[in-house]
Amino acid sequence: MKMSTKGTVGGIDEAGRGPIFGPMVVAGVLADGEKISKLGLRDSKKCTKTRRERLFGEIWEVASCIEVMKIDAKRIDELRNNGKNLNVIEKECFCEIIKRLDGEVVYIDGLVGDFSSKIKSSFDKQLIIEFKADEKYPIVSAASIIAKVERDREVERIAEELEKKIDLPLGSGYPSDRRTIDFIEEWVKRYRSLPPHVRRSWKPAGRFLNERI
Repeated sequence: MKMSTKGTVGGIDEAGRGPIFGPMVVAGVLADGEKISKLGLRDSKKCTKTRRERLFGEIWEVASCIEVMKIDAKRIDELRNNGKNLNVIEKECFCEIIKRLDGEVVYIDGLVGDFSSKIKSSFDKQLIIEFKADEKYPIVSAASIIAKVERDREVERIAEELEKKIDLPLGSGYPSDRRTIDFIEEWVKRYRSLPPHVRRSWKPAGRFLNERI
């Protein structure tokens, strides 16, 4: 399916589902389909940081509406401790962004497979939900870039706050990043607790404490 370039379309994507550090960010973009298609957008993960930052500004220039939700680590833990898994948390955020976008058609990236027909019918707009939509539809690529840049900026802010306390780089915040793992291990070793902004409900977080304390 090709994205319509006639009229206004919406797109939604997220950044930061899997990290142990920092927020998950969900972004929605509403823009003229033709204008957004001319930006040469691609999935944020396939862009350099410099290119993402440039495109971030260009998206803001052409978009008629941009909505961003940031769910910090503490809130994620609260929701998970109340019985909600990450898929449910993500779905609820996506639904909130859908409400805020006025476009008649909204393209959504993700494995939000539990968007039931009942949920879809509750919105007065067409929802097109596809795996890897951020690679197929420029409007979703736009949302992907907005979400990624916003999350990166949050992680940079957290790093500026915490790195000076143990003089180690925090890294990307993902468990696959050796810098992030070294940072948490050193923090727990020195302070005998997890650093701020860590998702304590993540299994790796408990493992760090069990191994170091």
